[in-house]
Amino acid sequence: MREKLVDVKEAVNLVPDGCLITVSGVSRVRKPMAFVAELRKSKKSGLFIVDREPGMDFDMLVAAGCVKKVRFAMVAFELFGLAPNVRKAVENGTIECIEDTCGAIANAFRAGTMGISFVPVKGVINTDLVDLHTKIGNWKVVDDPFTGEKVLLVKALNPDVAVIHVQKADKYGNASIEGSRFEDVYKAKSAKTLIITTEEIVPTDYFKENPDKNTIPYFYVDAVVHIPKGAYPTACPNYYPPDYDEIRRYLQFCREGKVGEYIEEFVGRW
Repeated sequence: MREKLVDVKEAVNLVPDGCLITVSGVSRVRKPMAFVAELRKSKKSGLFIVDREPGMDFDMLVAAGCVKKVRFAMVAFELFGLAPNVRKAVENGTIECIEDTCGAIANAFRAGTMGISFVPVKGVINTDLVDLHTKIGNWKVVDDPFTGEKVLLVKALNPDVAVIHVQKADKYGNASIEGSRFEDVYKAKSAKTLIITTEEIVPTDYFKENPDKNTIPYFYVDAVVHIPKGAYPTACPNYYPPDYDEIRRYLQFCREGKVGEYIEEFVGRW
């Protein structure tokens, strides 16, 4: 095994402008916010970002001008409402938006993980999204060869880059996600390049003694970055809760037209 521990600047160099990228977590939980800050600091541009239920991560990247296209089922701050900068950019036509469903996105990553070109999904047929995704080549409706019923095929997603924030990792890339995993294992295994950011670097013996905690094995991983509190202000279960006051502060800056000021301050923290 080779050591993969690098600093965040070196890891960000693995993210080319214009690439298809996905990140870990859901809404207010385990978002790689320190890495998001470094994407802005490095002036990445033209990104196509994909996730099931993103939040502050997508909103900040869009506000920072790093994004050309988004694909999601929902992008919001949950109890605090919709993501203001994503909504504004979509309404103004400054970014391209592809609306999806939770089940379809999750299964697209799943197909990518399994190395197959599609996964069949039920429950989406007869919605307007079928026409949208059929036209752009993401979905296809076919006859089920066993029942004759209509079934939706969802094309596999294989992101150019996935950035997954975890609680523990070793220097070789073995990584442990504590708490809900969401689609993160699918994202990790389907990506062409995988970057792990972690709260804590642990000895490899930790995984030898606790093999059940090795959520993402080393051979999927290209780089490991040690960033304590790297998900802040979103939560990292067993390490810290979401900082609702800080999230409210971000949204207040957005309402006052000062999101750029907040982003520069946030980027400066890392």
